[in-house]
Amino acid sequence: MTRRTDWPEPVEPAGATDGGRSAGSGRPAGRRRRSGQWPAAQDRGASSSSRAEEEAPPGDPVERARAICLRLLTGAPRTRKQLADALLRKDIPEDVAEQVLSRFEEARLIDDGAFAEAWVESRHHGRGLARRALARELRTKGVDTRLIDHAVGQLDSEQEEQTARELVARKLHTTRGLDRDKRIRRLAGMLARKGYPEGMALRVVRRALEEEGEDTEGLFDDSM
Repeated sequence: MTRRTDWPEPVEPAGATDGGRSAGSGRPAGRRRRSGQWPAAQDRGASSSSRAEEEAPPGDPVERARAICLRLLTGAPRTRKQLADALLRKDIPEDVAEQVLSRFEEARLIDDGAFAEAWVESRHHGRGLARRALARELRTKGVDTRLIDHAVGQLDSEQEEQTARELVARKLHTTRGLDRDKRIRRLAGMLARKGYPEGMALRVVRRALEEEGEDTEGLFDDSM
């Protein structure tokens, strides 16, 4: 049976140099860091991806797998694991799924590293999530631990603490009128749910209460 060969063409990384790195940085070419930028996948074949799945020859699993991946990538960026799971649910043979997914990686339509970096930047600035929560989310999406570590490593402790202060500042007025201990539990609990370490959460809460005139003497150990 003759198979179609109109695979998506590789995405040319913007600003790439001969060394395979983006100009002016030591990061691999094709990686994007500005908020809201995701691996370039959605717009390639977007208008025809659903139709392609419908028109794919029923006996050609490669074309079916390709069409399924294009349709999913049109809606949102996906990790390789997410696409692999989707192909499994569609009864695509494992060897065919591996072939198609590898080809999509070569074409830069799947890039788990770029996905992880964009996810960290978007979720940190948009939701205020700390490194621990971000790493947990990426693990559930099947991103490799090495790529997760690199992505969350872009956030340093100083930036993380600054975000925690901003979160507390926005929430502080909702706790006025409560007794001190209840305010602490509510504010520190909010930070804990977003993945901030206990010591940092308590330190940030104490500072916010002190700035508001709350007496926090002896409340926490100074070593925190």
